[in-house]
Amino acid sequence: MTVFWNRKNIKYISFSHLIITFLLISEIKCCDEEYLKFPKGFQIGAATSAYQIEGAWNINGKGENIWDSFSHSSSSLVNNKSTGDIASDSYHLYKEDFKLLKDIGFDFYRFSISWTRILPNGFANNISKEGIKYYNDLLDELHSKGIKPYVTLYHWDHPQVLEKLGGWTNELMVKWFTDYARVVFRELGPKIKVFITLNEPHSLCNYGYGTSYLAPGMNLPGVANYICGHNMLKAHAKVYHLYKEEFYNEQNGIIGIANVCNSFFAKNENDILQDEAFQLSCGWFSHPIFSKEGDYPQVMKKLVKENSILEGWTNSRLPTFNKKWIDYIRGTADFYALNHYTSRIGERGFNDERNVEWYDLNATFTMDPKWPRGKSFWLAVVPEGLRYILKKLKSEYGNMPIYITENGYSDEGELKDTKRVEYHFLYLKEMLKAIFEDGCNVQAYTAWSLIDNFEWTSGYSEHFGLIKVDFNDSLRRRTPKYSATWFKNLIKFRQLSLKYN
Repeated sequence: MTVFWNRKNIKYISFSHLIITFLLISEIKCCDEEYLKFPKGFQIGAATSAYQIEGAWNINGKGENIWDSFSHSSSSLVNNKSTGDIASDSYHLYKEDFKLLKDIGFDFYRFSISWTRILPNGFANNISKEGIKYYNDLLDELHSKGIKPYVTLYHWDHPQVLEKLGGWTNELMVKWFTDYARVVFRELGPKIKVFITLNEPHSLCNYGYGTSYLAPGMNLPGVANYICGHNMLKAHAKVYHLYKEEFYNEQNGIIGIANVCNSFFAKNENDILQDEAFQLSCGWFSHPIFSKEGDYPQVMKKLVKENSILEGWTNSRLPTFNKKWIDYIRGTADFYALNHYTSRIGERGFNDERNVEWYDLNATFTMDPKWPRGKSFWLAVVPEGLRYILKKLKSEYGNMPIYITENGYSDEGELKDTKRVEYHFLYLKEMLKAIFEDGCNVQAYTAWSLIDNFEWTSGYSEHFGLIKVDFNDSLRRRTPKYSATWFKNLIKFRQLSLKYN
């Protein structure tokens, strides 16, 4: 699919790859060169997560997590019954991965810590010396190469023993997560300056608790997903305050939460559906933390309560925060960590049972057939959606620092991944517009992902990596793709171009 570009809009028409290259290069030539340069101090990095790359699922005392259990189940929904038992084997090959990071020139590396590698039985009464050593060694290796660690405490892989006790539908999870975070802060915190508490609670709660699509597969739509979100917001706030009160004075780091905020456009131009969709998705975990008043968005509370009463409930299915919790959660982030990939077009009327998140909004969201698509069924290429969401976040919550902590494109795994390069080029272009034309305070951009990995229920059927991993090779050989070379030049010149001399 080729992109025809003008100053206000991007329109998609099917043409050859040759045409897209010509048009994109022409666009660069017609624009102010300064406009394409990254702001001074802007950080560019790459990301992964523990379960998706580490493997070594039962080595050195590591306990079982929900994805170990989910993928090992005889009724597993994972493509080809794949597991993350070995994955990219980064547990053993992290030094090789860091050499690649260094060669490309990334400023930082966002990765997550495996809860059960640190606390094998889930609780803080049993701390794994091997797990602590592994992450200390990993951090030392990163620092030796001049790469900053951005560390996510939780990327969807809590201990299975805690899931047996209800997981994120049990309010005690707030305490258990805080206990785990305290161990990480104490043992590893001095080597880390950027922490992210939770990755995409919206996705985990909707698709892990509201459906069976992601682990743990609870499949209690309209109830478990909201309880999960309620407890995750409490857990995030507890960990934020823990860090500020007990560790900040010595470690002097910053801490936030990574929210997924894709963009939604109403099919009918004057429909308020566009804003309502933002509030029930991005606003669900943003409004309680970043808004002046705190708590869930008003429209979310209203819609869920109205539907609950119609269904015969005596109260809203959406749990309620008291004033103490509203005040405690509000303001618990030093920056906005944004995961963004794609966009949707919405219209009234709910008719998609797979997307439980839109039931209470009574809406259905689809992709424009003219939008180019990635390999992932959910991924449409809509670069103007990134600029839209950056402007929306600024409008809703003020001009706080924004770190784009995930953005990426999936394909079949080809080495000449020109479509991935085009994706990053177009999205970075829109990000720079948001910075220079709209005044958005974007300070970092993270490519998802550094290497090919286990892609949740898609297994190994789609690839996001800048580095190819051969999953048929017991050595998991790495091979840089064309996109790795492109990012190397992007970082070298600190200026956006589709082609570099």
